[in-house]
Amino acid sequence: CTLEFKNDTFPVLENAGEAVARVVRKGKTDTFCRVRYITSDGNAVARKDYVPQDDWLDFPEGVTEGTIRVPIIDNQSLHDDKDFFISLSIPQVLQANGEVDKELKADIGPRIKTSVVIIDDDDAGVVSFEKDEHTIYQRDEEFVAPIVVKRKVGGCGKVSVAYSLEGDSAIPGRDFVAAEGRLDFDHNEMQAKIEVTIKAVPRYETKDRFRVLLFDPQGGLKLDTHMDGGSQRNILTVTIEADPESRQRVDRVWNLLQAKWQRSKVGQANWASQFKEALYVNGGQSDDDDEEDSDTPRLWDYIGHGITVPWKLLFALVPPTDFCGGWLCFYVALLMIGFVTMLINDLAALLGCVMCLPDEITAITFVAMGTSLPDTFASKTAAEQDPYADASIGNVTGSNSVNVFLGLGLPWMIASIYWAGKGYDEVWQARYQFASGLDFLGPAGRRTQGFVVEAGSLSFSVAIFACCATVCQCSSKPVEFSMGANSVVRLVQNGFLQAFFVGCGCSTSAYHLGSPCLKKVAFHADDESAPAFAAVAAPVPTAISLIICFREALL
Repeated sequence: CTLEFKNDTFPVLENAGEAVARVVRKGKTDTFCRVRYITSDGNAVARKDYVPQDDWLDFPEGVTEGTIRVPIIDNQSLHDDKDFFISLSIPQVLQANGEVDKELKADIGPRIKTSVVIIDDDDAGVVSFEKDEHTIYQRDEEFVAPIVVKRKVGGCGKVSVAYSLEGDSAIPGRDFVAAEGRLDFDHNEMQAKIEVTIKAVPRYETKDRFRVLLFDPQGGLKLDTHMDGGSQRNILTVTIEADPESRQRVDRVWNLLQAKWQRSKVGQANWASQFKEALYVNGGQSDDDDEEDSDTPRLWDYIGHGITVPWKLLFALVPPTDFCGGWLCFYVALLMIGFVTMLINDLAALLGCVMCLPDEITAITFVAMGTSLPDTFASKTAAEQDPYADASIGNVTGSNSVNVFLGLGLPWMIASIYWAGKGYDEVWQARYQFASGLDFLGPAGRRTQGFVVEAGSLSFSVAIFACCATVCQCSSKPVEFSMGANSVVRLVQNGFLQAFFVGCGCSTSAYHLGSPCLKKVAFHADDESAPAFAAVAAPVPTAISLIICFREALL
């Protein structure tokens, strides 16, 4: 257990007869313990102002508080307040037979010593504030702050003192409520409080001041001559300032706003640089670097820049990652990708229709050239810059996942919702009401309208893809797919791979052009030149992609 005084100071009137000091026990209370106490002089003298004590204070089992009583001597003479001290020592735990327990220990807490103040009761006393200055911390709402006024050097009789509040930089009515009146002290009452109402005024660094005045003491009471104002009046200067915790909260918010503002400025600068890079050839690097270290743009750079500058300006609208933690860039880029994908697919489908090409040919030529081919170059670049090619693998798998789940799933979901809410449609009824394989929509003649996608066969496309992938893998082994090797190796390898690409396009065209169904749908019955035209036109997009890959190999 731990033993210590309950308070740091115990006041007592001189005519009270004895001073009472309280000692508390903390911790275990299931033992019998005791502590020694002894008095010592301050400016009060033993046997003249009090009776000295040196004894033991017992704490039986279950008792948590003990009392020390010291007789006080009333000398019937005027004097200032006096004090003496009581100290604790030698805490002990006793056994049932009264012997000291050597295993269990008792400790003394931080209040090992207390002072007893003897207040002279032979005079009305002296009144004053605790100190000349006082600080009040602002709150979010209006509150009452107590101002303590103490009576000392006597407590005889009923006395009073007048008080008033005087503004300084703090204005009455705005920062505090003006008040005045008299503060009464009963017989032997040594302390009273003035209640000051503080207004809820937002403040951060400003400090406002007002004064509390004590004057006109009555009943034999005097003002403390050592305080500010002297014997005529006592003055307490009160300062109102912001609460430290509120200031810290404001500082944290301000720092957060500053950081976000700096990121916004950087983001705006980065966004502006995107348009600059889109307008200049090679992003303007040759203009910013030294002439010796920079590479002069080549003819291919100018041609490519002229073709792609509208797209560069369009995609420069995508905000940088400095805004909204990168989420704004993510969603805007996703919208751009969806827009370009939709545009390429529609244009490819229209071009294939005009050139009398089946969808399979369009998919592995035009669509591949606009979507899969750039992904291939992006994967190649990522593989060269990353020692483990993690970004390259993530790009390939992510691209295919988006194509399948977003490219197919989202349009089909929208179409399903559209057809579920659409009314009677004659075209749908004519095409699907009596078609085979749609029994899940109901019996023929009473089917519910819905979005229908006729299943096709992927066997031919998968077979072509598997064969080409196998050949590509085998051809890359001898040279370890060294796209960064010398130009001859790159040219030979690209030409070899593109030959398979062109051959795939021609063979697929020949396969589908020989189909009676395609002839019936795609060509007029009297148009004998259409199949020949399609067979010649089918390799055109592959030739375009071959030129692009050839240029990539040269660079």
